[in-house]
Amino acid sequence: METRSRLGLLVVAAALVFGASAATHTPGAQAARRPVAKQVIVPEEDRFTPFAQTIRVGDTVAWINMDGDDHTVTTVNPLTTAGNQNVNVLLKGTESNGGNPGTHKLTFGKPGVYVYYCRFHAHLDAEHQPAAPGPQGGIEDGGNFGTPMMGVITVLR
Repeated sequence: METRSRLGLLVVAAALVFGASAATHTPGAQAARRPVAKQVIVPEEDRFTPFAQTIRVGDTVAWINMDGDDHTVTTVNPLTTAGNQNVNVLLKGTESNGGNPGTHKLTFGKPGVYVYYCRFHAHLDAEHQPAAPGPQGGIEDGGNFGTPMMGVITVLR
């Protein structure tokens, strides 16, 4: 239970810091020239890239799992205000999906914050790396930046 409390505090802090900075530090003219990021990639390691992004109401975000391992997109309901609550979707890894990346898409219909995580990699192990449940812990190679596998999307009008 203590791990869940720490995860909850980390998620709240990350959502506030990254959500607020993304929403308040984007100059209008510069934002108009820049394409909106509408993908979240799981590279060949246990993390979501980008961790935080800002989109507009009506945008669709695609999660693409390029990693060999399976991951999930799971909503942190108490912190999510942008709709799409109760999401708990498996993103198949290339090893269990015939060499193809697993994908999932969500369209956002209202402004707010969307906070999500991978339920397989939601806590840190003794080496401060995201750990999966099970007898081997699920992660052998390190390089996971010392945070649970999570992300936040800020949805603006």
